[in-house]
Amino acid sequence: MNKVIAIANQKGGVGKTTTAVNLASSLSATKRKVLLIDLDPQGNATTATGIKKENPNTLFNLFFEKTNINECIYKTSDTYDVIPGSQDLIALEVGIRDTQKQNFLSTELKNIEKKYDYTIIDTPPTLNQLTIEALFAASGTLIPLQCEYYSLEGVAGLMQTIKTLSDKNLTSNRVLGIIRTMVDMRNNLAKEVSDELENHFSTLVFNTLIPRNIKLAEAPSHGVSGVKYMPTSYGAKAYLALAGELIRKVEYV
Repeated sequence: MNKVIAIANQKGGVGKTTTAVNLASSLSATKRKVLLIDLDPQGNATTATGIKKENPNTLFNLFFEKTNINECIYKTSDTYDVIPGSQDLIALEVGIRDTQKQNFLSTELKNIEKKYDYTIIDTPPTLNQLTIEALFAASGTLIPLQCEYYSLEGVAGLMQTIKTLSDKNLTSNRVLGIIRTMVDMRNNLAKEVSDELENHFSTLVFNTLIPRNIKLAEAPSHGVSGVKYMPTSYGAKAYLALAGELIRKVEYV
């Protein structure tokens, strides 16, 4: 059964897109069928997938032009599929709000649920209508968090939003865990925040630490994930370990 997972944090620059792309690549490396959905109008995850098509179909075309969802799915230079994102998604957000057609993504994903083992949704760095749409569609949410105090702000709000949606039976979504990203344990502040996370969210914090890694940063310019670009790098190994931890958490319960 397709496990739909949103990668969300309303704060930007916490490694959300890097996590979405490299987690998709890592899961597909375990022979699981993976779909990545780029729901961010900035389209950074799409850049990292290396798809060559000019003006590919996005969820904008699906929503406004009734394009079949299968016509919005593209093969990447990696081993997973992608529904790309672009600036058209700004209009999609307005369209969902104006027509009150919330939950359309959940409905559409039911049409392809047998094709994939995992669907990873990269969301915008804000709690807007597109992010809410991802939270509706997902059965679980991963929260990437940089080990800085400012990064802690807003996490409680996001977790409360997910709980509220769940309590009102609008979604079965739950927080699967918090991922510590861009970690440099030589930095005392990073260690303090990491320890604080373990104290406050002991059951939610993933054991895997994602380090600051130049190879992860270089990979998108080559149109691939860090896992494919330099599989022996610390960053790639960390995301492969994270995928293993996620699989144990959601498949062996």
